[in-house]
Amino acid sequence: MAAEHPILVETPTQLGEAEQSWNGNKVLGIDTEFVRERTYRAELGLVQVSDGETAWLVDPVKLESLDTLQQLLSNPAITKVLHSGSEDLEVLLNAVGSLPDPLVDTQVACAMLGQPLQMGYHTTVQWLFDIEVDKEQTRSNWCKRPLTERQLHYAAMDVVLLPEMYAILKARLEEKGRWTWLQEEAARAQDNARRIAEPEQAYMRVSGAGRLDEEELRILRSLAAWRETTANEKNLARGFVISDAGLMELARAKPVSAQEARRLEGIHPKALDRYARTLIPLIESAADDHSPLANLDSLNGVQRKQLSAMRDLVQQKASELEVEPALLASRRELERLIQAVSEGGDIPERFTGWRKSIISDDLLAICR
Repeated sequence: MAAEHPILVETPTQLGEAEQSWNGNKVLGIDTEFVRERTYRAELGLVQVSDGETAWLVDPVKLESLDTLQQLLSNPAITKVLHSGSEDLEVLLNAVGSLPDPLVDTQVACAMLGQPLQMGYHTTVQWLFDIEVDKEQTRSNWCKRPLTERQLHYAAMDVVLLPEMYAILKARLEEKGRWTWLQEEAARAQDNARRIAEPEQAYMRVSGAGRLDEEELRILRSLAAWRETTANEKNLARGFVISDAGLMELARAKPVSAQEARRLEGIHPKALDRYARTLIPLIESAADDHSPLANLDSLNGVQRKQLSAMRDLVQQKASELEVEPALLASRRELERLIQAVSEGGDIPERFTGWRKSIISDDLLAICR
């Protein structure tokens, strides 16, 4: 099998030779290995490419330029196949400067054929080929050199079967009339990868934000926006700036001095030493920010009844289509739809496209 003898690409000459082989294909499997523990942006450790017969392992740590990879990713004549590609897309866009296009995600394809929505690559390989794939190297440090033989084999196995998976899944989806669904989802994934995180919206992702009162929520919004910007600028994981729990404690306690902030137990002393002089003015000024807050409140009684009816409908449609209900709409997505309709806002993009005639029109009828 190709995974037994992968080609490690570490020099411009080797990359040029690989490019010549890639350009002769219409379909290539793509995968990435990266490290994301302490940094805001993932550190790319390896890019795997395979035509199903050969596996190339491109080493971005050794190569000064990844322009050849950028050209491959944007080549319209080559379909790029990934499995569960949302993180890969983000990593490739940041490190290589381009997104795979045309794109196929085999995880989403499997979900459209009735498999679990979050089915991993190893389980997919077991389902399609009855092959067990080693999982032991999943948490390796892919930026440390040299890479071991086991790491190289693992990395190659993660990509060599993608072209064959593509062929099988495409045939099954076309038989069911769902291939265009998958193409829509690929475009949606690309749009999501390009979307820049807005610091002013970061507070909505803080665990427990919905339990704060309006004043506390305004403080949290200011603090979370600052943390998002700081983490990005310093390339630090958000939690290594200040944890969610620390932001929540600051929002509730509203300290008026650095000394008072240091009495809080949920924030690392080093973080307070570093940032307290910045945080206190942010807390004070948040009270003067009267721009609208996002609706984080729970649904009212009428809306809860709507949600229940909508979830029943999703379950019914999913059963008819033989797919997991979350492929159509999750509970949180249904809540967003209810809130959008009640506020007279735009329908969430999730409910457009192929979902519209299948379920969105009926969901909207319940909302209205």
